Amino acid sequence: MTDAPLTRAQKFARVVVPAADQAGYTGHGAGARLARDTGVTESSVSRMLKGEAIPKPEYFAAIAGAVGLDVRVLLVEAGILPPEFLSPLSETDPSQVGSRPITPAEAADRLGIKDEVGRQMLYATIERLKRLESQDAAGQGDTASGGTAAQM
Repeated sequence: MTDAPLTRAQKFARVVVPAADQAGYTGHGAGARLARDTGVTESSVSRMLKGEAIPKPEYFAAIAGAVGLDVRVLLVEAGILPPEFLSPLSETDPSQVGSRPITPAEAADRLGIKDEVGRQMLYATIERLKRLESQDAAGQGDTASGGTAAQM
């Protein structure tokens, strides 16, 4: 007898649950603490940890921060980005060395992101990162609140 393939929600939980445990979200009230720390409802956290549902992508950064994961891992496990997104670019690959900058649409195409919502999320993330980099370069970063990463 073969096992059914895992759903996206189950794959998502297989990454988040151990990370949440490692981050101290264990025991009685762990789900409530994770909900409070991420802004996700307790019922959504419960369904997420059981592998029954994936939270809205707008919560991925908060979840990743709380459990100590890279948000890209959550985007891949949720099926928003393809697994290749986690592969580092080769510094010796001639197609990458000295190449011209690419547009966000080209990046989405190269990453195989076809879903329009996923593409818009990628575009918005790129624009946000560009703004934060500009602010940091201009010395306007807010170091009191933990810098660029904490502002996201």
